[in-house]
Amino acid sequence: MAAKIKKGDRVVVLTGKDKGRAGKVLRVLPTEQRVVVEGINVVQRHTRPSQLDPQGGIKNKEASIHVSNVAIADANGKAARVGFRMEDGKKVRFAKTTGDVI
Repeated sequence: MAAKIKKGDRVVVLTGKDKGRAGKVLRVLPTEQRVVVEGINVVQRHTRPSQLDPQGGIKNKEASIHVSNVAIADANGKAARVGFRMEDGKKVRFAKTTGDVI
């Protein structure tokens, strides 16, 4: 089955502490059905000093959220469901609200 949300897509968060916020998908974890979105679900990570990071300390990073809690943002920035159709012999994704190809 084709992926409805891919890396680089602009998405809107539907539920949770970041509801209504939008961001770009940084990573998709298909086996876990999760996505990592830029600036969304930021958690603090306490890191020990290492050779790569001699300072250590508290670092902020994006944690993954379930794919069902995000939706593709259409041209207007609103949440949209994703559909598939054939155009010129290729399968393309489109936003069901506007009909625009993603």
